[in-house]
Amino acid sequence: MRRLRLRSVCVVAPGLTDSELDEIEREFGFRFAADHRGFLSAGLPVNTRPQPREPGVIYTHPEPWPDWRSGKRDELRSLLDWPREGVLFDVENNGFWYDGWGSRPSGTASAVATATAMLAQVPKMVPVYGHRYLPGESRTFGHPVLSMWQTDIIYYGLNLADYIDREFGRLGPGEGSWEPQASVEFWRDLV
Repeated sequence: MRRLRLRSVCVVAPGLTDSELDEIEREFGFRFAADHRGFLSAGLPVNTRPQPREPGVIYTHPEPWPDWRSGKRDELRSLLDWPREGVLFDVENNGFWYDGWGSRPSGTASAVATATAMLAQVPKMVPVYGHRYLPGESRTFGHPVLSMWQTDIIYYGLNLADYIDREFGRLGPGEGSWEPQASVEFWRDLV
């Protein structure tokens, strides 16, 4: 958190309490990974500084840091649905089909229905910042941070600490060691 404050990326509010984190997990049906939970306990990044905007770029995440404490619940649900919705968009519009789902149904509606059922079984991804996500798996840590845009999924950090350093801190893209290993079922296959 200190790195975020020093870089003037955002204001860091007091961290979420264990009871707040537990309530968020109950309400939204996921578990924060241990390092993500620890990060949010140390301090809650708050979107109080204007984000630079690039002309001509459409921003779908108006507030890049999820406001788990007082954010609009429907916006948080939308952020949690983003990875699955992106895959479904590519199934419907771009002919994407995951080999692990078997043969693709012939009709688009059937393919989307099958993909929806299959995606209900994969681990939920939890937003960290914008379209950067960590798996929602309790008692785990050290997962790479993934940038998720439909089925275009890439590594953005070896783990949460490395991601913060690369996005906001001391390391730039391509600096330092770089051998991320995604381990979460389904999503690792799309990287």
